[in-house]
Amino acid sequence: MALVMDRGALAAFLESDFGQVAGEFTVERAEEAGVTLRLRVAERHLRPGGTVSGPAMFGLADVAMYLAILSRIGPVALAVTTNCSIDFMRKPVAGRDVLAEARLLKLGRVLAVGDVLLFSEGSAEPVARAGMTYSIPPR
Repeated sequence: MALVMDRGALAAFLESDFGQVAGEFTVERAEEAGVTLRLRVAERHLRPGGTVSGPAMFGLADVAMYLAILSRIGPVALAVTTNCSIDFMRKPVAGRDVLAEARLLKLGRVLAVGDVLLFSEGSAEPVARAGMTYSIPPR
């Protein structure tokens, strides 16, 4: 399925419908292969020890998958997460943004399933991997 929303359209959607968190993220890439989203890491995203918190990384993975789905189906605000399993594999590099690379494995009429890999900016080894399922509302 071809892209329905490009990088600019996804960023505009985040700003208009999710303004409360839009400032934390930058849509780096939106292609048929998937979406790359940046979490601009700030002090509020850190936990003791100076590493990015699990909830901040979960939020990044969740928003990245949401945008990957919307890139294919258009601005459906009520698509929701129904399942997420996340593996935290190593600590993110202190002081660097975290990038999420989301790809869809299956996009059906009712459910979408995908994977998200999270990386510290500039690092080749993932810091986390999330398997996610979304429910898509009837049109």
